[in-house]
Amino acid sequence: MAETADDVKALSFEAALEQLEQIVQKLESGRAPLAESIAIYERGEALKAHCEMLLKTAEARIEKITLSRDGKATGTEPLDAN
Repeated sequence: MAETADDVKALSFEAALEQLEQIVQKLESGRAPLAESIAIYERGEALKAHCEMLLKTAEARIEKITLSRDGKATGTEPLDAN
């Protein structure tokens, strides 16, 4: 876990989530010394923010297929277009 916060930006969603899960397990176990707990908590915050950003980016790219009255695809529109 010696990677810096800048390294977090290069991680895929899955890799960041896996590291975040490991951090949570370690913190919940209570076995890490205080200084290490603080350091991995800070990394966890960076990983969480990265995962949230990746999810928001993915949500922005999802489109809804629009259909005509007879059920044929006519195009797409943003998923949250209300």
